[in-house]
Amino acid sequence: AEVLDELPEGVTRDEAVARAQATGDPDLPRVVGEYLPLLFSRRHGDPSRPWNAFSVPAPGGHDYAGNWRDIFQNWEALCASFPPFVEAVVARFVNASTADGYNPYRLTRAGFEWEVPDPDDPWAHIGYWGDHQLVYLMRLLRQWRRHRPGTLLACLSRADHVYADVPYRIADHAATLHNPRATIRFDREHAARVEERVRAEGHEGRLVRDASGALHRVTLAEKLVVPLLVKLTNFVPEIGLWLTTQRPEWNDANNALVGVGASVVTLAHLRGALALVGELLEEADEELVLSAEVAGLWRDVSAALAEPPPAGGLSPARRRAVLDQLGAAGEAHRRALYERGFGGERERVPAGEVVASLRAAGAWVEHGLRANRRADGLYHAYNLLGFDADGGATARRLPVMLEGQVAILDAGLLPVDEQLEVLDALRASDLYRADQESYLLYPDRDLPRFLERNRLPDDARERSALVRALLDAGERSVVVPGEDGALHFAAPLRNAAVLADALSALEGSRHGELARAEREVLLDLYEETFDHAAFTGRSGTFYGYEGLGSIYWHQVSKLLLAVRELADGSDDPRLEARYAELRRGLGTHRSPAEYGAFPTDPYSHTPSFAGVQQPGMTGQVKEDYLARLAELGVHVHGGRLHLGPTRAAALDLLEAPATLAYVDPAGAARTLALEPGTLALTCYQVPIVLHPGGAPRLVLTSADGSQREVEGFVLDAEASAALFERRAALVRVDVHGR
Repeated sequence: AEVLDELPEGVTRDEAVARAQATGDPDLPRVVGEYLPLLFSRRHGDPSRPWNAFSVPAPGGHDYAGNWRDIFQNWEALCASFPPFVEAVVARFVNASTADGYNPYRLTRAGFEWEVPDPDDPWAHIGYWGDHQLVYLMRLLRQWRRHRPGTLLACLSRADHVYADVPYRIADHAATLHNPRATIRFDREHAARVEERVRAEGHEGRLVRDASGALHRVTLAEKLVVPLLVKLTNFVPEIGLWLTTQRPEWNDANNALVGVGASVVTLAHLRGALALVGELLEEADEELVLSAEVAGLWRDVSAALAEPPPAGGLSPARRRAVLDQLGAAGEAHRRALYERGFGGERERVPAGEVVASLRAAGAWVEHGLRANRRADGLYHAYNLLGFDADGGATARRLPVMLEGQVAILDAGLLPVDEQLEVLDALRASDLYRADQESYLLYPDRDLPRFLERNRLPDDARERSALVRALLDAGERSVVVPGEDGALHFAAPLRNAAVLADALSALEGSRHGELARAEREVLLDLYEETFDHAAFTGRSGTFYGYEGLGSIYWHQVSKLLLAVRELADGSDDPRLEARYAELRRGLGTHRSPAEYGAFPTDPYSHTPSFAGVQQPGMTGQVKEDYLARLAELGVHVHGGRLHLGPTRAAALDLLEAPATLAYVDPAGAARTLALEPGTLALTCYQVPIVLHPGGAPRLVLTSADGSQREVEGFVLDAEASAALFERRAALVRVDVHGR
């Protein structure tokens, strides 16, 4: 309390964190370090969602709330403007993650929340969303590394992070194999204990304790390693990451894939995460201090992936063996946590050993991604996981999806020529929509009509003596003859479980022996008729709402940003040309007639039969914002601000005099007169004026009117940090050359 009382009215984040660390208190640096002075609440971008709650506090108040997978994607753009706070955002992210490797549903200024079962609420579900956990965390870490590289390395070994105590209990491996759709139990007894702690001590009661009852504090390095290891426990070689946490991955239009699906998209995210965390640990070159339980998980996962994947591919039996070994590693880790919790013991592990194991795992992941390259040059996004008669793990490939291409381009795996092959194959595929010069989320296709669906195979009578006996007896609880001679399953049999119950009921009748003997035959006929295993959700049955034939603008902008970042890392002009093609297809470059609304308004999707639908502040805005900054030459590397060269073919230079209105770092409203042939933006609230001609140079103007020039486009680290932290004396930067 004394430390907080002594803080001045205004304080920089770095100073506040330093004061907290100087106290020696084990928790104050964490509380101060993850504090975010934010005002806006965002539950979800779609205001029609029933669980939405928007609020803006009274002047002077600070508040925020949001679905964590949405909130972090937007905070990346916020951190581009306020780089020192990327450390706080990462802290908020990892301190809300669990020891079994996932994140709760919502973040609030007070802390975090999870979903609780409620039989009276049809929207109440439980489960973990696991996809954004890697891709957005890694993007935030890259941002931190670019802006403040030394501070990231210094934080890796500090034990001022914690785990969220979410009362979910993930099933063991055998139970997951038995029913992968129902894998999480809500532990009401543990939830009650957590809530009792919350009543006694506030939100800190939702954090994990060790055996002594003290908060279990761990290093940032451990918090980064745990989600990688846990994702690997769901790895199925050459097929993807098994979706077993009762929630879909990035595209929740595929929500029916839970349990039966495997994500190649998140496998691509995992590849980038393994590479980045490995690089960070190698740069730090320190011993890692890991909780003993996490060290055990690391050893088990490392043992399962120690041998490199075979060059010729794996048999179904070998895939199953790896799946089982990794699944057992995850089960052992969870059992220790659920039954005993953290004991408080630590192990010191050489960073080099962890780096080597991450690279070994990366080889398996890269092998898996390569195995998902399609014959047309594109990549699978999701697969259906199945098991053959001998129990071997097999894949059934789903139709092509745009997000698979974005993920593989973003994974850092493909060399330039292969990146271009993907982009060219994408343009030649059924995903391209020429009238909008853009890309569908999934190809359009004609679905079977209602009366075509419930028709047993023509040879059903020959294959099943039970079917023949039921028809002869006029028993219609399972199969019903149609007027056209076709056979149909009885209308109440809405899924295979209901059919199984109907067969069980028949076991007490005169058809009991056949019902017992042919249970699997009837279940096979049922699946052959309806193909429920391939049902993905609205992505396979809707023609709007991110469904068939729809352009989903957020995913298009994800593709745009991925290509922008590839082009910025390459001198190949072909990538710049592909970027220009993608940019022309954005709504902001369409007429109102083509777009279906004001082109500057963000919308969710464009179906095949109408203009854009569902207005809202979608995630697309974040991707487009970051891509535009890069077009204008704004980059940060090694703590240095780059203000060129510009990359866009057309900069939309002013054709007439104009005025830039902006707010300076002190909060004062300002204006700046601009000449024709220039273009202006602000960086960290300082106006940057672009002049395309002349030799590359920066002209820096200070508040006293003095000027100095810098050759090229790069500011030194000291001047860059002053801009990042809003303490620069600059009032204007003129950028000459392109």
